[in-house]
Amino acid sequence: MKVIAVDPRSRKEELGQFLTSPPVAGFMASIFGPLPSIVRLLDAGAGAGALTSAFVSRLCEEDHGVRAIETTAYELDPHILDALSATMRECQRRCKKAGIRFTFTIHATDFIQEMSVRLAGDLFGKGPPEFDAAIANPPYRKINTGSPERRSLRSVGVETSNLYTGFIALIQRLLVPGGQLVGITPRSFCNGPYFRPFREDFLAGMELRRIHVFESRKAAFREDSVLQENIIFHAVKGRKQPRQLVVSSSSGELGGVISEASIPFVEIVHPQDVEKFIHIPSAEGHAEAKEAMGILKSTLASLGVTVSTGRVVDFRLKSALRKEAESGTVPLLYPCHFNHGTVNWPKPEARKPNAIVDNDETRPWLVPSGVYLLTKRFTSKEERRRVVACLFEPELVEAEWIGIENHLNYFHASGHGLDRSLARGLFAFLNSTMVDQYFRRFSGHTQVNATDIRTLAYPDRHILEAMGSEMKALDLSQDEIDQLVSRHLHGNR
Repeated sequence: MKVIAVDPRSRKEELGQFLTSPPVAGFMASIFGPLPSIVRLLDAGAGAGALTSAFVSRLCEEDHGVRAIETTAYELDPHILDALSATMRECQRRCKKAGIRFTFTIHATDFIQEMSVRLAGDLFGKGPPEFDAAIANPPYRKINTGSPERRSLRSVGVETSNLYTGFIALIQRLLVPGGQLVGITPRSFCNGPYFRPFREDFLAGMELRRIHVFESRKAAFREDSVLQENIIFHAVKGRKQPRQLVVSSSSGELGGVISEASIPFVEIVHPQDVEKFIHIPSAEGHAEAKEAMGILKSTLASLGVTVSTGRVVDFRLKSALRKEAESGTVPLLYPCHFNHGTVNWPKPEARKPNAIVDNDETRPWLVPSGVYLLTKRFTSKEERRRVVACLFEPELVEAEWIGIENHLNYFHASGHGLDRSLARGLFAFLNSTMVDQYFRRFSGHTQVNATDIRTLAYPDRHILEAMGSEMKALDLSQDEIDQLVSRHLHGNR
């Protein structure tokens, strides 16, 4: 295989291009099930051809009954086309030695634009091709609502905000019934409101057979210094989900041990979950957390509680922000004001403003002072919990109104503060290890959306209030929080 110089990182980010390492590509190729004697293979976003090369190596090394491989590769980057052609010719030589006919076609065109047109079924245009197998490491980049890619995808009924899910949605439409797809993508599609249309579409047309997770977020694309939690999945074109699927994990290192377990599909996608979150139990504590959360029946709505995203979008109200509190301003709360479970305001040394002017323009974005539970929408990789909750208690910050910045979620009762015991009980529950482990089952990134929190099951109100009443301080250790939650939940089964 021809060696190519690594593109500058800025170019890779522009294209959403992160190339697959040989160990990962080899593992992906090993996941495919039985294939037809003539395999029509799609490699969309082929890069230098590492995935096709791994697929070919697998079939050449063992007798799988495959007599021919017809490969179609799409790659838009002109800087990598020579390397891709060289890889394809090398695949041809290896297949010839193994007695397999190998042909290939490389399209230096935009996969999304071309396939959207062909799938849309223009009366005088070429129909879409069909494939028996696809192996994919699609580009990863956000696409704006008005972008050409978004419009093209929408024309064939695909609604998504990222290139990688756009690629997968088109690929699944090109597979014949029983056709197989093995892909490596970010885990972010497994939860969150933005990917709900994609999840619904994917699960309606593809049978999910296997999910593989990496123990380190750096493992899959180490050479590109990508800190992104990725998964590998194997799915088959069909409308009926299996009763069980395989969930496996590894370090991502060459020769690393792979552990796997067979999990009921109903534990991966809960039958009554309208969001279609995909839960991935990849650690011992995840299964225990799922079992513990399974006894909870309350929702935030049944508790009379709402969770919303902070109203103050600071760059839109920039002229109203103040570094320090002054006459005519009210407190403005950011994640930097979190301090051991309570709000530490003001924070003069912080880079963020501490106050916002209270006037006719800003008042619609403020909330009346009261007891509010706050959670961070984004957590750093160093924080031990994904869900980080903090309590705002009005006695500590004297004000009639407060501003809650957009990087926070806040729990309220119809726009007003919560009952103190209930708020403290929710504080303990959300900060527990049980919730953290459960949340990690379906969330592979550090963003915590209001939708994610809203869809959790919660203890009954009397349990939450009992927990809150027992708490004499908020700066409890993790063990103390876990013991408090466990005692009240197990004692009320």
